[in-house]
Amino acid sequence: MKITENFTDSLSEYPLVLSIGMFDGVHIGHQSIIQKLNVIAATKNLQSAILTFWPHPRKVFNPNEDLKLLNTIDEKKYLLQKNGLQQLFLKEFNQDFRNLTAEEFVKEILVEKLQVKHLIVGYDHTFGKNRSGDFALLKKMGPEFGFEVEQVQAVNYNDHHISSTQIRNALSNGNVIYANEMLGYNYSISGKVIHGKKIGRTIGYPTANIEVDLIKLLPKKGAYIVDAFVKNLHYKGMLSIGTNPTVQGDSLSVEVYLLDFDEDIYGKEISVNFRKFLHEEIKFNGLEELMVRLDEDRRLTSEFNF
Repeated sequence: MKITENFTDSLSEYPLVLSIGMFDGVHIGHQSIIQKLNVIAATKNLQSAILTFWPHPRKVFNPNEDLKLLNTIDEKKYLLQKNGLQQLFLKEFNQDFRNLTAEEFVKEILVEKLQVKHLIVGYDHTFGKNRSGDFALLKKMGPEFGFEVEQVQAVNYNDHHISSTQIRNALSNGNVIYANEMLGYNYSISGKVIHGKKIGRTIGYPTANIEVDLIKLLPKKGAYIVDAFVKNLHYKGMLSIGTNPTVQGDSLSVEVYLLDFDEDIYGKEISVNFRKFLHEEIKFNGLEELMVRLDEDRRLTSEFNF
């Protein structure tokens, strides 16, 4: 997949079949659009492409909003490439870009810079200053500028439209199984292993503290069964998101205990996939109570069918 970042002075080398959007999560609805792009690209001798933005436009419109995303930019690149996309155009969403009218966006970006010949948009897609552009405008401008346009409907799951917002809500409620079903893969976080308070090792449960990208959405506080990957090796794990109230913790941490693992991995990268929510964050009356619960969580994790 070829990646072009902030293409101010760049032109696409090939005519494109393009879709536009944030594609946060690259969920099964997004995957169906990419499949459609690839089929049209093969049929019409075009290249499949997506135009997406960074930062998220909501951060520009509402800079004080604490918006968390399903993917970091590197995760999004990986998922788009994995789904067979040929070109990714990553545009900085700034005030100048925000002020382009819908007509200017079509002429200057889609036609002149990207050579779009076929455009696929979502059922609710709007664009341009004050969101004045929509499917009807694209249909009107298409013949004049030599591109076709089609609109795709949302993919439904359990009588709900699949959307990044639906997935964020599911994760925020601890419903990782439902989120994973909508994503089409297991939600993950990754980061460097950093030093923590090292209380876990004193009770036989040494944990790896994960430094997570600040833009990344963390699921609901509590304990989870996870897959963990360290140095390309797979381990079963149980992960905690919370403030460690039993030992008077005061800051949020993400800690994972790996079954059948005993290595020093400080400074190493670790990735975990969420598989099942175990329970809410609990404040125990002491370390003995905590150990009893950890023993039970370990039993449930070891018996889980990964």
